[in-house]
Amino acid sequence: MFKKVKLILCISLFLNFFNLSLAEENFFEEAKNKFNEKKLEDSKFLLQRNIVFNPKDAKSYLYLAKIYNFQENEKEEEKNLNTTLLLEPDNEEAVYMLINIYLKKSNYLKIKELKENFLVICSNLCEKIKVIDEALKNIEPKNES
Repeated sequence: MFKKVKLILCISLFLNFFNLSLAEENFFEEAKNKFNEKKLEDSKFLLQRNIVFNPKDAKSYLYLAKIYNFQENEKEEEKNLNTTLLLEPDNEEAVYMLINIYLKKSNYLKIKELKENFLVICSNLCEKIKVIDEALKNIEPKNES
């Protein structure tokens, strides 16, 4: 009898763990779908819920940053982009979004630093380098002679 209870308990724990793993993925996928449908508050809730189960999911932080970008909450956008890059330093989309924040702030040195990194990691967004260079021309410090 005790062996049967132990076996049932083990199976139950395994199934619960399996269901939790599936739920984590479903939170992100569902959040991404809500984001694509422009249901940003629903998406944000699901992304935050996903982060509770999987705090090292860089994709969730990136999508939160995108939501905060739409909501024009630059502080939260920057915070989530920095977390994305902490977890996934070669995330070119996060680097590019962070460059745009620093362009608004006219932080020339930070943009130059991020651009150097972007040049190394870019694979899909490499055409954005021209955009960055053009924007840098407008804020480049003038040499005093």
